[in-house]
Amino acid sequence: MINLFNTHISSLSIHRVGNKSKGENIFLSEDTFELNDEMTPLIKEFFFKQFRDKENSYLQFTHDIDLEFHELYQIARDIFNDPNTTHENGKKITKYLYDQSLHPHIKSGEVYIAYIEGVLMENERIDAIGIFKSEIKQDFLQFEENNNQLTAMLQQGVNLNKLDKGCLIFNTKVEASEEGEETSYKVLSVDSNRYDTKYWLESFLGVEEMQDEAFFTKNYLNLCKDFAKEVVLPAEDKQQEVLFMNRAMNHFAKNDNFEETAFMNEVIENPDLIPEFRHYKAEKGPKYRIEDSTSFPIANTAVSAARKKIKNVINLDTNMQIKMDFINPESAERFIEKGWDEERQMYYYLLYFNKEEK
Repeated sequence: MINLFNTHISSLSIHRVGNKSKGENIFLSEDTFELNDEMTPLIKEFFFKQFRDKENSYLQFTHDIDLEFHELYQIARDIFNDPNTTHENGKKITKYLYDQSLHPHIKSGEVYIAYIEGVLMENERIDAIGIFKSEIKQDFLQFEENNNQLTAMLQQGVNLNKLDKGCLIFNTKVEASEEGEETSYKVLSVDSNRYDTKYWLESFLGVEEMQDEAFFTKNYLNLCKDFAKEVVLPAEDKQQEVLFMNRAMNHFAKNDNFEETAFMNEVIENPDLIPEFRHYKAEKGPKYRIEDSTSFPIANTAVSAARKKIKNVINLDTNMQIKMDFINPESAERFIEKGWDEERQMYYYLLYFNKEEK
């Protein structure tokens, strides 16, 4: 996890990039921007707000040949080696971003390059480089007193409540590979405007997901979710689909390490579905890049994030819903029964309870 609360922005440069394919210009500021006490907390909130839920989505720089040829990685390395070069290297970053602004959908906007000190990551204080971009302008009224008249003027500006694009590059290296390749940095990215994600993540940042415990936890649970929908539901019913994911989530939540054999024995109650699961993983595993993953440390934060996305509701065509409880999975199995009513020619659920909760 990261903590950005007590960070200090020691250097901030502000530039502007247009859309290169449309012939729009680039503007590079000659000097750094000096933050005052009034603006500092507002700017920090503007930059960091959207990164608070991104602990489970670390990225790393990647290149088809070698990181030696990754321009943004090389610039970041130069800045970390000498933070006093942040402004001049920030110009290089802005020029590089401008060179990637070739799609007609890419919007012009302000680019902020910041050197950030005192980021707390896993109880260690490190530095980071922030690259942020504001694109969407909003109308607002500015008022001016003129003699006995109050005048309203329509102006445009940046809404400090929403950052359009941003990334944090942390001065902590990803674990070196066995091949001895140059190690990368940990990166977080946000993008509020989804129409040009490829331009930001691939063309400019040149990053991919880190294959850490959060990566394997998240992707294995996504595999389970699709297995529940595509195999368990057709083979059994909606109740068993929900209960399968219920058991899967709780298995991950109560264990520190994942072992695939123990997982299948505990979560897959129907023995006939175990070979189905193995076949499904062999077929779909490459999609999630977990085809060879049978054991790994479990990231609790990734489990919590996945739990929020799992649907645990049975929707009925009679305009009713049954919500299953992930916290107490035994309740969903002990106190609900499914049957068939011959007289009505309809399915039914039978629910047991002691009292209604207020």
